[in-house]
Amino acid sequence: MADHDTPLRQYYASYTAAFFLVVLLLAVLERYGMPPRWIGYSFLFLTILLYATIGVLARTTSVTEYYVAGRRVPAVFNGMATGADWMSSASFMGLAGTLYLSGYQGLAYVMGWTGGYVLVALLLAPYLRRFGQYTIPDFLAARYGGNLARLVGVFATVLASFVYVVAQIYGVGLITSRFVGLQFEIGVYVGLAGILVCSFLGGMRAVTWTQVAQYAILIVAYLVPVTILSYQVTGIPLPQLTYGQVLQKVQVLEEKIFENPAEVEARRLFRERADGYYERILTLPASLEEERRSLSVQIDELKSSNAQMREVVALERQRRELPKSSEDARSYWDGLMRQAGLRGAPPDHHLTPYPGKGDEVNAAARLNFLTLVFCLMIGTAALPHVLTRYYTTPSVREARRSVFWSLFFILALYLTAPAYAAFAKYEIYSSLIGSSIAQLPLWVSSWGKNGMVSIEDINGDGILQLAELALNPDVILLATPEIAGLPYVISGLVAAGALAAALSTADGLLLTIAGALSHDVYYKIFRPQATTQWRLVVSKSLLLVVAVLAASVASQKPATILFMVAWAFSLAGAAFFPALILGVFWKRATPAGAVSGMAIGLLVTAYYMVRVHFDAIPWLGIQGIGMEPWLGIQSTSAGVWGVAAGLLTIVVVSLLGKPPSSLSDFRLAPHRICYNHAF
Repeated sequence: MADHDTPLRQYYASYTAAFFLVVLLLAVLERYGMPPRWIGYSFLFLTILLYATIGVLARTTSVTEYYVAGRRVPAVFNGMATGADWMSSASFMGLAGTLYLSGYQGLAYVMGWTGGYVLVALLLAPYLRRFGQYTIPDFLAARYGGNLARLVGVFATVLASFVYVVAQIYGVGLITSRFVGLQFEIGVYVGLAGILVCSFLGGMRAVTWTQVAQYAILIVAYLVPVTILSYQVTGIPLPQLTYGQVLQKVQVLEEKIFENPAEVEARRLFRERADGYYERILTLPASLEEERRSLSVQIDELKSSNAQMREVVALERQRRELPKSSEDARSYWDGLMRQAGLRGAPPDHHLTPYPGKGDEVNAAARLNFLTLVFCLMIGTAALPHVLTRYYTTPSVREARRSVFWSLFFILALYLTAPAYAAFAKYEIYSSLIGSSIAQLPLWVSSWGKNGMVSIEDINGDGILQLAELALNPDVILLATPEIAGLPYVISGLVAAGALAAALSTADGLLLTIAGALSHDVYYKIFRPQATTQWRLVVSKSLLLVVAVLAASVASQKPATILFMVAWAFSLAGAAFFPALILGVFWKRATPAGAVSGMAIGLLVTAYYMVRVHFDAIPWLGIQGIGMEPWLGIQSTSAGVWGVAAGLLTIVVVSLLGKPPSSLSDFRLAPHRICYNHAF
């Protein structure tokens, strides 16, 4: 790759122009009869081939190139790469869906993620660049001395990054299963291959230049559909400025839909269903036996009346799928009860802040909003794969400029996400709700095969009510072109953008995990005399192992993309933010304080997260672990407890212990460098 901005600008301008030509060519081919599946294949394989080509051309055997791209990435291009690294499946796919479902409450993600970059610019990026090593555990080891801080940092890096990368691979599986027709589990591993070709040969060098290309694709893919939709609905192709008009129309539709008698009846029936599950839970184990006996009686009656075999098979499958024990039944019915309760609850208006009934509920919604903003800001400023990007710039000044460009490129997407939610909601409310279930659009059944959309005519009137439509938030952006009736080539373009977002972030995360294990554990602790070649072999081997493990977990569909990403932010913020900030700005912070603070912050966050979100983890054989949230704070904001516990622990343990050595001590050399030279 070229070392100067001008050749790079020319390369990527030519590349972007070529991408536009490919999209136009596919649009023409679709008009002349090219099947939608072939369009999906074309976008998938052409983009992966492009990323693979860049990865091969950027291959390297230099340690500095592999870990930090030779520290010569210009600020603008590092900003683009950081933007792509940042625009994960959560930002690209999950954010619009969350804003669609939760309205005002979803703005917490926009505020937290963008606000976090202010913390990065002011508090961390220039100091870490001045320090000039490869990883965040490097900084922790040098600032606090010894390998214990490094090992705790490695563990936290691996845990937070692994949760994050599982979300990205899950997103890749979702995209490939819908647009190429692969089974979800197979799509996960196909996407995994695309991830590995970008990072395996060239490390950070290949990932950086691939991410620049991926940003160009993902931002075009994100802006084009909603711009067309804006023009169709308002006559102005500026969705960021026109979606306010659409929200006014949404408000009118909400008043009409929410008060519809059929809608009220459907929600009442869902509440009755939730009450029924509650009664079953209260009367266990007798209710489980009664359910099994009732199904057996129905099966016998159908067989004796020569009913259709399809009905008999369905009931037999339902009987086989019944929980085997009271504990299993309690967990299973509790999940169904919550789902029915949510669908039966009065709907919230899109523009209502902190929705709920009564002051207590409103206070809880407000508290969750503020704690989520806090956790996302702190997590942004502590994510290892983001902070490592600022090791790649030529200087501290370029690191600062790089943060500015990162935020600029990220805002291009974040300012558009609320428009996506508004236009998608308008299209669904105006053209889908109230229509005949027998004549629903094709996209409903297409996404229903993946379990992302479900319809249940609970009141039996043959008309779709809002309560009878269940949408996974991850589907909103991907399905928007189909919802709006746009050509399928636009759907393929969006899929290519979502794939670019997932692959770019997954590349950075896998490289961060492999780098922490190979550089900080293998090289720094166990084998300092290892050759450069052998260090790279170990890193690439670990990259492959971690990628396969992450794909295996993603295939289990553990949670929605946005939930998993929010957990990763909480884990990273609780583990790293107090130790990094105090390590730079407080001379009194000691090694014992930092290690204990990181460990306690991480443990508190993980404990709260698991206990609040999961009643059971079936694929690990764990049952009955759920608990009520403290102060009503949900698992997505678990980091608020971990950050508080970690910060308090570092301060208390540091003050109780022996003060650190003078600033001339090697362990505090990075601290001195930060104070004297960072500005």
